[in-house]
Amino acid sequence: MDPVLIGLLGIGLLLVVIFVTRMPVGFAMGVIGLVGFAWVIGPDAARAMLGTEIWNVFSSYGLTVIPLFILMGQICFHSGVNRRLYRSAYAWMGQIRGGVAMATVLACAGFAAICGSNTATAATMATVALPEMKKYKYNDILSTGSVAAGSTLGVVIPPSVVLIVIGLQTGQSIGRLFWGGMVPGLLLTGLFLATVYALCRRRPDWGPAGPATTLSEKIRSLPGSIEMLVLFGLVMGGLFAGLFTPTEAGAAGAALALAISCVSRRLSFKAFCLAVADTLRISSMIMVIVTGAVIFGRFLAVTRLPFKAADAVAGLPVPSWIIVVLVCAIYALGGMVMDALALLLVTIPIFFPLVTAMGYDPLWFGVLITVVTTMGAITPPVGVNTFIVASMVPEVPMHRVFSGVGYFMAAYAVCVALMMLFPGLVTFLPRLM
Repeated sequence: MDPVLIGLLGIGLLLVVIFVTRMPVGFAMGVIGLVGFAWVIGPDAARAMLGTEIWNVFSSYGLTVIPLFILMGQICFHSGVNRRLYRSAYAWMGQIRGGVAMATVLACAGFAAICGSNTATAATMATVALPEMKKYKYNDILSTGSVAAGSTLGVVIPPSVVLIVIGLQTGQSIGRLFWGGMVPGLLLTGLFLATVYALCRRRPDWGPAGPATTLSEKIRSLPGSIEMLVLFGLVMGGLFAGLFTPTEAGAAGAALALAISCVSRRLSFKAFCLAVADTLRISSMIMVIVTGAVIFGRFLAVTRLPFKAADAVAGLPVPSWIIVVLVCAIYALGGMVMDALALLLVTIPIFFPLVTAMGYDPLWFGVLITVVTTMGAITPPVGVNTFIVASMVPEVPMHRVFSGVGYFMAAYAVCVALMMLFPGLVTFLPRLM
């Protein structure tokens, strides 16, 4: 059988296994990739490849950056940084129409800067923000939509686990990817705030203004955001100044987060153990996904499917920007039905060489597809962030939660369009490094 056809069958079988059998994505990619590799090359070569790739993945020094940044976020979560950050944002924004939802988006952006995970941001901010918006009689469409959409900022604003993995897969500087995601992350945050403002102008009853706060109350709330600013400044400032490698930045951030929590006496020993346990669980899940994706990527490579697809697309009689738009459409559709990290790891070997061969900046493309696939975290049928938020408010029907995030899709579309029209939004800060 033609190896290219075997590659296509492997991709189809992978989708069937994921959605029919509900096998974890990492295991599905690993099993199908191993069987496919054995079919194309041979069983002995497949066994040798399996041992080599597993060793290469789990002995990679670069991967140590993942559990370190996750540990930093988990320590902040279990020490209550998210609650103090939300109170600070609310003190400044809560008294205007839609202000509680805006404060939620800003708190999500702040927590994302020290967390790096959209699911963790969704779970923590939903716990804090949804009861507050219910208390002030916010429409559940706006309240759930703002939390679900705001939590996706955890993948775009650095430090981001997805950007780390993209850097490792494509051989790019993780620090440059972090700085490349900064402006798009802030731009997306601003567009979310504009969406809330526009909704509340159109439907004033959706986001009634909260009680006014005095200037002294606003100033007293600022310490709630100092921890986040210090951690973010240490990590990104150290990377920018060349004082840290990404791994060292993660270690320094985790150590500082632990020191701040201990000095303030907000982290009990039990909470610390929970933070470590959650870090181990999340890190193990990511490592399994990365390992499965590497094995599946080797299978696709021996079938020559990525190279055939790249040649076929590059030969289309259309401008290169149309090809990039088509690639983004594929990522947007794939993000709706597949975990974003797994989707990126499967497709990067196919599309990354194609786009870079057309002369596009690899850093720009890495950040662009991160933003595009992030939409999948709030779009049906997967929409993992949407399901997390919905689980926090079982009295709200799922369709109303999806209706809420639907209003924020325009913000994503505008952000992606601006990134494509003005690539400097991504490349400007990395060039200063």
